Amino acid sequence: MSSNPVADNFLASAAARLQLSRKTIASCLEKLTDEQMWHRGGDHENSIANLLLHLEGNMRQWILHGIDNQPDVRRRDDEFTLTPSTQSAAAHAAFNATLDEAAGVIASLDPTRLPIVIDPQPNGTWRNATILEAIFKVVSHLDHHTGQIILLTKQLLHRDLDLTMPRKR
Repeated sequence: MSSNPVADNFLASAAARLQLSRKTIASCLEKLTDEQMWHRGGDHENSIANLLLHLEGNMRQWILHGIDNQPDVRRRDDEFTLTPSTQSAAAHAAFNATLDEAAGVIASLDPTRLPIVIDPQPNGTWRNATILEAIFKVVSHLDHHTGQIILLTKQLLHRDLDLTMPRKR
């Protein structure tokens, strides 16, 4: 713990929120086949597997590269391939490994680094963000796509998932 309880709480909450999204996504994925994971309603849509690749790349670039100074190995265009590029289980495993590593970086971050400006995506539209902003962006981005994965899973299975509190029917 640092002498800044607000920063400590932000970092702990961000790391915990990543793990909560991972649990929700895993609950969806365990119900789906490999074919369903790669299903698209059209070329203009993302499959659940695409979303896993995209989220893994985003966390890797913004947290592991931007904050932890690891090499930037992201190939963003590959995340949106129209044809299956890997087994969905491999995409899920890579997503989990990167999420665990990113959550670890966030949880162990020195709070005094939060105002430092980074530029993990020099060719992107989000330039020169503070580390605090980068963490907030990644957590909210993951939440956004988690909601999409939930909706796509419900549509593929034609049923509710009862992920939180089951509804009366």
